[in-house]
Amino acid sequence: MRKQLIPLLSGLMMLAAPAIAQTNGDTDFVAALAQAAKANEVIINELQQYKLKGMGLTAAMAWHGASPWISAVNRGAKETFERHGVKVLVTTDAQYDPAKQVADIENIQALKPDMLLSLVIDGVSAKVGLQKAVDNGSGLVLLSNPIPGFVHGKEYAGIVSDDMQGMGNMAAEAVNQYLQGKGKVGVIFHDVNYFVTNTRDNAFLQALEAYPGIDIVARKGFVKEQDTSAIASAMMLRHPDIDVIYVAWDAAAEGVVEALRGDGFTQVKVVSHDLGVNNLLDMAQRGNMLASVSDRPYEIGATMARIAMLAKLGEQAPLFTLVPFDLVTRDNIKDVWQQAYQADVPRIINLALGD
Repeated sequence: MRKQLIPLLSGLMMLAAPAIAQTNGDTDFVAALAQAAKANEVIINELQQYKLKGMGLTAAMAWHGASPWISAVNRGAKETFERHGVKVLVTTDAQYDPAKQVADIENIQALKPDMLLSLVIDGVSAKVGLQKAVDNGSGLVLLSNPIPGFVHGKEYAGIVSDDMQGMGNMAAEAVNQYLQGKGKVGVIFHDVNYFVTNTRDNAFLQALEAYPGIDIVARKGFVKEQDTSAIASAMMLRHPDIDVIYVAWDAAAEGVVEALRGDGFTQVKVVSHDLGVNNLLDMAQRGNMLASVSDRPYEIGATMARIAMLAKLGEQAPLFTLVPFDLVTRDNIKDVWQQAYQADVPRIINLALGD
């Protein structure tokens, strides 16, 4: 997930609803996704690049935690900033603690960066600190999560995210391709009011409705990643004829794969989102992991940096800018990893693939 993030927001995701539409004033963010720009449309031309290099701009990044995914986001942003003469003053890691992220944002204010990039854990608790940063002249660009009450073009320049709707649709298509239009599916969804996962989960459910021969025989939500193993075991005990289990994100799917393997359900496949070494290793070894849908974190960071710099030049970005995604199967693990992280696939996966 975003990534291995356990948000502390409360709320229940209602699977009967067609979509989760989180609102910010009058803004329907799910609807806004349909009007989103594409990352490759955010371009800094030669004249703009010349202007940027003479401005002496600075930037800071306040992230929610640490993982290979966020490292790739950070590297994409940092390298893009540096190519345009922007000095990155500090990068913070909130260790998935909303209180620590609030403190990080307050500390960043003392440096008065011209630009601030952030994936915010809890928009409510971080809002005051972010408002102060914006009031002090820091141009804010967000990763995926909106801030309640913030207005696009006023408090923040834009939101960069993966194509949540498209990823959910692709996960459903992967299930259909494997089942050839007929089979039984279990769904382990994220039972928290969290924009990214809710949107992807709902998109998956909606897309699966297009395949009448595929039945969802079990649905169960989770809040903590460590709960998914027990959920999967209980689900298979009640429905041993399940063919595929969908799980909201990669780290949460690890417990499901472990449970299936331990309970002897070697034929049951798992479909999820994002890239993690453990599940890719299982996929490479032809285990339970069938497919995952991955975004491109390096490109997310680079796009956030470009939007922030363009905002300093007076250019306004759309509310959402989306990066592409890729369906990951055993056949393309190395190519997708390279595309996502701009780095070579880990050696252990190469060995499992026989390379």
